[in-house]
Formats: sequence, C-alpha cells, structure tokens
Amino acid sequence: MSNIPKSTKMGKYVVIEEGVRIGENVVIGHNTVILTGTKIGNNVEIGSNCVLGIQPSSHKKMRKINQNYNQLVIENNTRIGNMVSIYLGTLISENVFIGDHASIRENVLVEEGTVIGRAAIVELNSKIGKYCTIQTLVYVTGDTVIEDNVFIGPCVSMSNDKYMGAKEYNLIGPHIKKCSKIGNNATLLPGIRIGKDAVIGAGTVVTKDVCENETVVGIYGKPIKKG
Repeated sequence: MSNIPKSTKMGKYVVIEEGVRIGENVVIGHNTVILTGTKIGNNVEIGSNCVLGIQPSSHKKMRKINQNYNQLVIENNTRIGNMVSIYLGTLISENVFIGDHASIRENVLVEEGTVIGRAAIVELNSKIGKYCTIQTLVYVTGDTVIEDNVFIGPCVSMSNDKYMGAKEYNLIGPHIKKCSKIGNNATLLPGIRIGKDAVIGAGTVVTKDVCENETVVGIYGKPIKKG
C-alpha cells in the first residue's frame, strides 16, 4: 500500500502505484503518474502530466543497464513543473526547482538549491552540485560532473562519446568545476575539464581543458589574454 497523508492535494486522474511514500503537504497536478519506488518528501509540488519513478530500459545499440534501480527520492521543498519525467535510481535534493518538460535519467544526483530549466535533459550517471543554474534546453550528457554554483546558459550541449559510436570507448562527460559560467549555445566535448571560476563564451566549442579563472571564446575556444 502507498502512504498518502490527508494533507496531500491531488488533481484529477492522478495514478499512484503501490509502495510510493509521500510526505506532508504535497501537491500533485492532474494526470501525473507516480510509480513504485518513489519517495517524496514534505512540501513538494509536482505539476500536471509528470511521470516519476520510471524504470530504465535499453536497446542493443545503447549501453547496457547493469542493475535494476528501485528508488527515486525527491526531498523536501522541491518544485517540479509540468510534463517532467524522472527515473528510478536518482536523488533530487531539497529546494530544487525543475522546469516544465525536463527529463532526468537514472543514477543522477541533483544537490540542494539547484535549478534545472525548462526542457533541460540530464542523462544517466551524472552529478550536479549545489546552487547550480542549468537553463532552458541544456543537454547534460551522461557521466558528467558539475560542481557547486555553476551557471550553464540556454542550449548548451555536452558529449561523452569521443568516437561517436564508431568503436568501444569509456564514456566520459565534462567535469565542470565550482563557480564556472558557460554561455549560451556552447559545446563541450567528451572528458574536458573546466577549471574553477572559468568563463566559456557564448557559442564556444570547447575541445580541450580550460584552466582555473580562464576565459575562452570562439569556435576553437581560444583563451583571452589578460592585461
């Protein structure tokens, strides 16, 4: 049986499967589906037409999923927009905001106070730190690490497959250090490291590591000389 407190406010045609746990003062919008294994904290707001607690699946052309994930945790005071999908195996920490149409895959950690923008996609095995801003239509590839207080502008894209499926490769996404800022439409290639407090200009293609406090711009990500 699911634990649904009297303080829960639900719209029409909500589906809550067995084994779901819901905290106090939770609001759930119309047509939302909450699947087995989902645990929701107190004062969480969930929009309409969401699907929470999706069991991952795969195809022969995709990487193999080595385990069945059994829990999705959404902690206190988090806000989830409309038409959001979140998979099992993920932890959404306190005071997170997730915009409409966003999708968050399995084995992802989103830490406290972070904003995931409208229609952003966060792929599997990724970690997003505290108080980050991931804006509209950002694509966070699998196996990415984003440390605390990072700003990522709209439509930034990342990749984790150096050979684009042509041969076997250990998938590695970017590692973005604390307080870095990534401008609109920048592209980050697999395995690059962006140093603390670095700035990546809008539209930049980042093909190699960026040093701490460095600013890079342009198609080839050339550093800007200071002084």
